[in-house]
Amino acid sequence: MPRIKLALKEEYPFTCDIQVRVGDLNYGGHVGNSEMVGILHDARVALFRAMGVHEGDLGDGKTGIVMDDLVVNFRAEAFLGDNLTVGCAFGEVGEAGFRIHYHVTCSGKTVAVAETGLVAFNYAARRIAFLPAAFKAKALDFGRGN
Repeated sequence: MPRIKLALKEEYPFTCDIQVRVGDLNYGGHVGNSEMVGILHDARVALFRAMGVHEGDLGDGKTGIVMDDLVVNFRAEAFLGDNLTVGCAFGEVGEAGFRIHYHVTCSGKTVAVAETGLVAFNYAARRIAFLPAAFKAKALDFGRGN
């Protein structure tokens, strides 16, 4: 089976720090795979907060997001108490969805590279929606590092 290999982006305009907690560890004593997904989620929440939106409301009062896909490439271990820096960058921004690229590091060493595909979703109507124009503009602006 061929391996999905993510490449590092040139820059990650948004960064946040997340400390590894005891609940993030698996039986091997390092950050587990499902816990890394939670760390990426925390970073996405911080990114959206910096944009003035959240996952349940992209700024129009009715449009949230659902995850379409997720890929994580692990490159190194992370341990209890490690301070992870998670860089985020928007990738493709379309009419109804977008991608976020993540670079997780610890003391300058790459721990993981990840990518999520997210789709705009109207929870009241239970269907895919268009991205609100203001969110789309902010995402494109963050993608350019502004």
